[in-house]
Amino acid sequence: MKFYCSYFMLLCMISNVSCTTTKYVTYEEDAPGTEIGNLSQDLKIDPAEDPETSFKFIQKTNSIIRMRQIDGLLTVGEVIDREQLCQRSPQCLITFDVVAFSKEKFQLIHVEIEVKDINDHSPQFTRNETHLDISENAPLNSRFPLDAAVDHDVGDNYVQSYHISHTNHFVVEVSAREDGEKSAELVLIKTLDRETEEFYTIEVTATDGGTPAKSGSTTIYIRVLDFNDNSPTFEHNSLKVELSEDSPVGSRVLKVHAFDPDAGVNGEVVYGFIEGSPSEVTRVFQIDLITGELTLKDSVDYETKKSYELHIQASNLGDNSVSSTCRAIVDIVDVNDNAPEITIKPMTSTSDGVAFITESAAKESFVALISTSDADSGPNSYVQTSLEGHEHFKLQQAYSDTFMIVTTTTLDREAIPEYNLTVISEDLGTPPFKTVKHYTIRITDENDNAPMFSKAIYDISVIENNIPGSYMTTVVARDLDVGKNGKVSYSLIDSETPDGSPISTFVSIDPHSGSLYTLRSFNFETLKEVEFVVKASDKGFPSLSSTTLIRICVVDENDNFPYFTYPVLRNNSADVPIPFNAQSGYLALRLMAQDEDSGVNSELSFHILEDDGKLFSIDKNSGDIVLKRKLTASYGDILQIKVSVVDNGRQPLSSTATVRFVVTDTGAQEDQVVILLRSKNEETLEFDVWTAVIIGFAGCCVLLLTAIIILTVTCTIKRRRRNFGRDAMYGSTPLSKNSPSGSNIYSGPTFLRHEGDSMQPLYEDKSLDFEEKLFLPCKPFEQTLLWQDEKYCMQRSGSSNTDQLSVKDSGKGDSDFNDSDSDMSGAALKRGLTTFQPLARGACNSAGDWKSKPHVIQTRNMHVPPGSTYTVGFAPVHNTTHVSSHSWRESHSKTNMSNTQRRTGTLPSYSAHQTRVEEQAETVKDAFLVLGSSEVATAF
Repeated sequence: MKFYCSYFMLLCMISNVSCTTTKYVTYEEDAPGTEIGNLSQDLKIDPAEDPETSFKFIQKTNSIIRMRQIDGLLTVGEVIDREQLCQRSPQCLITFDVVAFSKEKFQLIHVEIEVKDINDHSPQFTRNETHLDISENAPLNSRFPLDAAVDHDVGDNYVQSYHISHTNHFVVEVSAREDGEKSAELVLIKTLDRETEEFYTIEVTATDGGTPAKSGSTTIYIRVLDFNDNSPTFEHNSLKVELSEDSPVGSRVLKVHAFDPDAGVNGEVVYGFIEGSPSEVTRVFQIDLITGELTLKDSVDYETKKSYELHIQASNLGDNSVSSTCRAIVDIVDVNDNAPEITIKPMTSTSDGVAFITESAAKESFVALISTSDADSGPNSYVQTSLEGHEHFKLQQAYSDTFMIVTTTTLDREAIPEYNLTVISEDLGTPPFKTVKHYTIRITDENDNAPMFSKAIYDISVIENNIPGSYMTTVVARDLDVGKNGKVSYSLIDSETPDGSPISTFVSIDPHSGSLYTLRSFNFETLKEVEFVVKASDKGFPSLSSTTLIRICVVDENDNFPYFTYPVLRNNSADVPIPFNAQSGYLALRLMAQDEDSGVNSELSFHILEDDGKLFSIDKNSGDIVLKRKLTASYGDILQIKVSVVDNGRQPLSSTATVRFVVTDTGAQEDQVVILLRSKNEETLEFDVWTAVIIGFAGCCVLLLTAIIILTVTCTIKRRRRNFGRDAMYGSTPLSKNSPSGSNIYSGPTFLRHEGDSMQPLYEDKSLDFEEKLFLPCKPFEQTLLWQDEKYCMQRSGSSNTDQLSVKDSGKGDSDFNDSDSDMSGAALKRGLTTFQPLARGACNSAGDWKSKPHVIQTRNMHVPPGSTYTVGFAPVHNTTHVSSHSWRESHSKTNMSNTQRRTGTLPSYSAHQTRVEEQAETVKDAFLVLGSSEVATAF
């Protein structure tokens, strides 16, 4: 009988992603094709409403369950053997996840199919027969464990009862073990007598609870032994202990003790496992033969087996020893020794560890399913799961310990093409175990970006007369998409040129590279500019595109010859009348020409190539042909010249013509244009741009140099005036060189002036007669208080400031006295200042006798106020007549020394200071130069 059961339970519905759990029941051994359930009916999904409705497994499943894609009909794929599929598990579930797509919505369905057991197995004993020795003095109620029957079925179909064949001495008792299985023991209910009956044969039958019930049997052969009157007795017939699963091998589990009151070998007790103990018991545990100590022989695992039942027997060493048994239960205690396990099942994937989702997916779209588990139990199995890596994804619980990775926002592959997420699961054990699993989510591309050109307008220059098919430029458009969505092709948008021709007859474009080529030769004179639009389209669906404007500017080339427009030529010549009385400068003809090119290529110049009589000249710019000489009869009636017009192209082009001037009898009119010719050049001198630039630059340099010279001279004059006027060393009373007072050194103006008196110009030139005035101080000076370096400079001792006059070589003039190394420069002037009084022209006789003139201006005694500084000055009187340097120095030295010694009485002798007097003469000459007396400098 086939039984079909289905029921539907809706667990959760969250935002755009819904999760539904459906549970069905089927039975093992159902024939292939047996219907289990219909997902579309249970979920209220009508495939007729949406033809695109589909149901798909998320993960690969075996062929046990099949699902029809159009409506989710679940059927048995092949015969299910529950015992092979789930072994002894009380509940056998087949679970898988299905994604249902209907009405543009994905729905996650968790399917659980419980496989029910049928009674298809009979109980079986591990041995068909068992031999058992029992002493005849075995006490009543002695128990002898029987081999347990094995039934692969579960539940009610498992072994439920044991029966034995009829006997008066034994009965069978059934008890349930910790794991739920039933075990049987043979119980002695009547004393045995070996002498009466030595052997017993008992058939034990195990029966399950199925319908109909099935059974299995085994035969027990019992031999009655002669008794050893005492057998070992355990202190406890039943024991129960706990063992931690992380206990090391060799750990002590328990210790049993049995007592035998017999003496000798009959009282010596040994321990061991009963015969027929399960192999898993003897593999994991061992018992000491003498002490009865049970130890761990191999490691235990709570997740593999949670409990062990051991039967330990104790027997003595006597003959016909009768053993007794003790039942020990070892419960395994769980410890947190297992880390959580993470299983990720993506909705769409082509490789492990990678999920794919389209960038057009809506917010909260389902991406992958995460299942976690922990083999431990209790708190050690509780798992907390989190998702890290990016805020665009989150975890959403689906059911139990299963979560969904869903999107939190819309995605953009061009911004982030790939996400590396981390799933972390951690249990609540102590210490906790953590599992980290990295997962990659790749965004699949959608055609959501149009190609974009690098420029909105491309300006291209093409030289006319280009070769058809020549390359112009390449336009580039970038598409952020990938694959066919990012593959760009180029095309021309149909348009016309200014002359009405299709643009496709002028240019072509490579659809793959975007390179532009010319299809014909351009002519600047007919087409100067062309504009057209290029379109870039991708291969996506629907296709996206953008455009850019291409502007081609045709560049002129010097490809047209200039030609004469006036006079009108016939056979490349023209006849022009000219009056017989034409004068020099007569405008005979004005040539006119034209060039179809533009720019410099159209700039024309005119030239005369042949003129046998050398009568004419031409203005190369205007084309005016002018007579250079008056026309006479000797030149003939026809004057022929050959002219040319040349353009200004890089490779100039020209045209020539022959002009014949025919002399007519008609005279020149009064208003006839006459042009003045230059005497040297045949053509008018023209300054080009570079000539103007050079002339302008040279003029600026000249102005700058002039300004520097003026500034230098001005600063020098101001500095000298300032130095001469410092400390009020000169007075304001002028002393003319023509004044008779100049010969009176006692009655003239005072030589020194106090600091408080006002200053007047030191020297003045008012006329060509060289009227010079020297301003001298009005106050007298007293005797010299301090001589500096044997020079004639008097300074009050203790003065805090000494004014100095620097008369450096100006660098102008070639006089031998214009030397910056003289005593008047640098340190020489620091010694003192000497002031001279120039004399008027003619003051000295022609013989150069200037010794009769006073040489030193006499001063009166004066009182020097504290803090004042004075300087003694010497002034030679002479005219401007040239005298030799030697005679001047000799006479000046003698006169100077005699007067100096007479006036002061303290100066050194002539012989001692002759050399210094000569140096003083040079200082006198430099002082005149400082005062501006150029003629005096010439005299020196």
